[in-house]
Amino acid sequence: MNESAAILPPVVGWILLAAFSALWIGLGIYWGRRNKSFEDHALAGRNIGLALGSATAAATWITSNTTMLAPQFALELGVWGMLAYTTASVGLFLFAPMAVRIRKLMPTGYTSGDFFRLRYGRAAWAIFMVYTLFYSLTWLVSMAMAGGILLNALSGIPYAWGMTVILAVCVIYTMRGGLGAVIGTDFIQSLIIIVGVVIVGFAVLSHVSVDQIHENLQATRPALLNVLFPAAIMAIFNNLLFGLGEVFHNNVWWSRAFAFRDGVGGKAFALGGLIWFPIPIAAGFIALASGALNVPVPAADMVGPLVVADVLGEFGAIAIFIVVFCSLASSLDSLLAATSDLLTEDVYRKLMNPGAPPETLKKMAQYVTLALGLFTWLVCLPRIGTLASVLFFAGPLVGSMIWPIVTGLYWRRASTVGAVGGMLLGAGVGLVCYFAIGWYVATLIATAVSMVWVLACAHFSKARFDWAQLSEAA
Repeated sequence: MNESAAILPPVVGWILLAAFSALWIGLGIYWGRRNKSFEDHALAGRNIGLALGSATAAATWITSNTTMLAPQFALELGVWGMLAYTTASVGLFLFAPMAVRIRKLMPTGYTSGDFFRLRYGRAAWAIFMVYTLFYSLTWLVSMAMAGGILLNALSGIPYAWGMTVILAVCVIYTMRGGLGAVIGTDFIQSLIIIVGVVIVGFAVLSHVSVDQIHENLQATRPALLNVLFPAAIMAIFNNLLFGLGEVFHNNVWWSRAFAFRDGVGGKAFALGGLIWFPIPIAAGFIALASGALNVPVPAADMVGPLVVADVLGEFGAIAIFIVVFCSLASSLDSLLAATSDLLTEDVYRKLMNPGAPPETLKKMAQYVTLALGLFTWLVCLPRIGTLASVLFFAGPLVGSMIWPIVTGLYWRRASTVGAVGGMLLGAGVGLVCYFAIGWYVATLIATAVSMVWVLACAHFSKARFDWAQLSEAA
């Protein structure tokens, strides 16, 4: 999008970007002063309370993909597509009891990699690390892309420049402040996002009624109202399982399970899911209103910002910029912190330098965060595909890890053969279906194949795992 087609002048976009960049970096420096060791940096001293815990769970899950991909879902798959995205909240709801279980079994654990290594051994751990790192990098790429798309769509700032600045800001304050800074900024960002979405929703309704939106869709795109739209129906189940897999395996959520105070994890994740649930519905509704408002949409993943800017003009462009910037930062910083901790703990500490002192581990985590940021920047420079195509390619890998994790946490008979086979077979079949059929069935099929293998192996297994072995993560 060129500058003449943008809603905001580039100078306004740069001013907004500079203001929020200074705020987040300043907060990161302030909160980072309390980090004296790797545990402080990675897990915020294991002392996060309910208010911050609920806010960080909700804000981390309100990604740039929620505010930009949910409208894309609605525009391409209709009402079912909009509702399909809300099923991702189930992941937070179901992780609530799992967080309690994780904290009980691994009171001194650090990462989800610790669990796989101790529960299933090195082979399963190696496969898990490949899968989770691939997914994490995919998520990083999709969010960095969203930042560049946002600035370009709203202010005409070139995609590469916008993406670079937002990514650099998140890397800087995450390096300095660690998980404490991430969770602190998440609290502020969640408040801004919720207020912004409410304002935007009422603004759209003041310009066009639900009946007008329905009439326009019925006349121009009746398939979006079809309750038997096959791709949309499959997307509901696919997105549900994708959301479960995302939460269950990723160290973003495991690190919070370890960082929350005893008794806080279950409540925090449940409240976070309740806060998050209406956000994609509101975002999807905005996309469905685009036709009735006669808003031209050059690309599906730009529909949200363009509709809001059309309805509210320059104020709307500023509002959507702030909301999406906060949602982007709240997830990007979490993923940078969690992935760097995973690499520091599981690769550097466990494999390369077992005797590393806490200060060395903290510095290594900071260096890894910087490296992740540079890698993401290089991948994002040539914009690749849409947000959906970038993110859902990792779906089969994510789905194949659900059952090894669930059975591994609750069933002593869950075996290494089941975990390894479930991840390899599930991901393999799911990727074949991704290319042969479409993204909207890949995760579903991968999860089903993995489930059958994992449960069958557990049923015939004679092994009985000793839960006490998980406490060795200390």
